[in-house]
Amino acid sequence: MKYLIQIIFAIMVFPVSQLFAQTVNIPFGGNAYVTQSAGNVEVGENGIINWDNENATISCWFKVSHSGKLQLSLRARIPEGSSKINVLGNDRNFDIVVKNLDWEAVPAGTVEVKENQYIRIDFKGISKTGRFFGEISDLIIEGEPAQEPLIFVREAENFYFGRRGPSVHLSYAVPESAGNIEYFYNEVTVPDGNDVIGSYFMVNGFAEGYCGIQVNSETERRILFSVWSPFVTDNPDEIPDSAQVHLLAKGENVVTKEFGGEGSGGQSFLRYFWKSGVTYRFITRVHPDENRKGATVYTSWFFDPEKNQWQIIASFSRPQKVTWFKQPHSFLENFIPSQGHLTRKVEFGNQWVISTQRKWTELTQAKFTYDATARANRRADYDGEISVNQATFYLKNCGFFDKNIVYGTTFQRTPTTGTHPEIDLKALPIK
Repeated sequence: MKYLIQIIFAIMVFPVSQLFAQTVNIPFGGNAYVTQSAGNVEVGENGIINWDNENATISCWFKVSHSGKLQLSLRARIPEGSSKINVLGNDRNFDIVVKNLDWEAVPAGTVEVKENQYIRIDFKGISKTGRFFGEISDLIIEGEPAQEPLIFVREAENFYFGRRGPSVHLSYAVPESAGNIEYFYNEVTVPDGNDVIGSYFMVNGFAEGYCGIQVNSETERRILFSVWSPFVTDNPDEIPDSAQVHLLAKGENVVTKEFGGEGSGGQSFLRYFWKSGVTYRFITRVHPDENRKGATVYTSWFFDPEKNQWQIIASFSRPQKVTWFKQPHSFLENFIPSQGHLTRKVEFGNQWVISTQRKWTELTQAKFTYDATARANRRADYDGEISVNQATFYLKNCGFFDKNIVYGTTFQRTPTTGTHPEIDLKALPIK
């Protein structure tokens, strides 16, 4: 009876949320980034290592669903000496001292957070007596906002894709009246400032592959066209001869090879330094292979505005299936984990399909979806909708912004004037 009275008294005095406040560890291995690079600091699977320069900044993100006061601590250690580290969160600064050789929870301070908000915590070295500022494995949060649901990457096996961020997709609705589809035409524009390294702006997707543009480094950009083998494997060496994707043709300066890692098959790419703010045009053809029984031919072209002409990227023959163009779609992804904290956006417009009877049909409806990273609530920085001009669709991801769109939402863009693009299909180059 005595203990029951004590419990009732505690509930009357303290909010229930405080009585059951949780302590949650946010692992740096899946949720932190070097946002200002200096020295040798890096984010590994076990957290921050080689932090030797005071000009480096490391940032960690997570999203809360509850408002209130959030207590911050670090699970940290230092191999020698001691260090002073600045912690910045929601406009509040804290200086902490790390001097413990073994892993310990080092308290930082308390911040006020709002509900349904991504929280960014920055870490910057101030001074050190040894070589390093220390190692940090986790950000520890405690208080009412630490209640579930929380959005962050929890398991080590998901750190790689979690740090890459969510991929977002648009599936274009094709009316039944369009008939058997042989060609898909689409246009892509990457707004200025959104051509982030590691981005793949996939323009012309189909059931067995895709074609689009990438930012591979500060000095290299590519137009990529890939067709998957029907043999499911991540190792192209395992594909039997009967399931090989054959190269039929490729354009000038196009590189072709096998690929693996996320499915396997035939890959081609053209090193081409495309520009943000410029609209690029793509057309892809899918049709039965007349020279290989049971196979289908896939060909993609890109219109080079600088040369004012169409250029073939490549043409492949894929075995074990005879088909026409199926499942036209586009997507946006980041393929470099260390770039997952940077937002990127892309616009797609003027979509058309062409039937086997050469009938053009405009596609004005698209459905928004996202990948397993978003579905598992590891990341919530995904967005897609109709652009301000109402004439194009857009996709946006990464960067830990708060807005997101419900999975499966359908959007309807404004049709064009009804006149399809002028393309002489017979004149498209074959090499």
